[in-house]
Amino acid sequence: WAYTVGFTVLPHVGGFLGWFLNRKEIPAWYEKLKKPSWCPSRRVFPVAWTVLYTGMGYASYLVWNDLGGCSSKAIVPLGLYGAQLALNWAWPPLFFGARNLNMALIDILLLDGLAIGTACSWYRINSVAALLLLPYLGWLAMATCLTIRIWKDNPEQK
Repeated sequence: WAYTVGFTVLPHVGGFLGWFLNRKEIPAWYEKLKKPSWCPSRRVFPVAWTVLYTGMGYASYLVWNDLGGCSSKAIVPLGLYGAQLALNWAWPPLFFGARNLNMALIDILLLDGLAIGTACSWYRINSVAALLLLPYLGWLAMATCLTIRIWKDNPEQK
């Protein structure tokens, strides 16, 4: 059970740190940006990310467990997962901390590719794990569209 909890909690660590380090930038800067009408309320983000990080963390445990731990078979599927998780954690400091819309956009576009690659590689190992990533992929699609719109509608911030 310790591995299950550890894998499930791991994504929350970077998510929490990203929020903690950048929390003051949200009211000070983000609220002043021009955003589309379909932009989710600030209150939705912590709930959504809690559910998404929990699902992806547990899914990573399923893949790790099915591959017998850190075996040579795990390098690609868990490497893709680790790389996309690093880009996921990098987005808030780029967007909120550095206020760098260009780098945040590049980050999330790369993140999309790696997250899709992760889901595809996991499907062959554990279809439930891959399916657990679907809400995350859906949220990333929305977040990517939102990042593009904010990037496009706030040219002075680029």
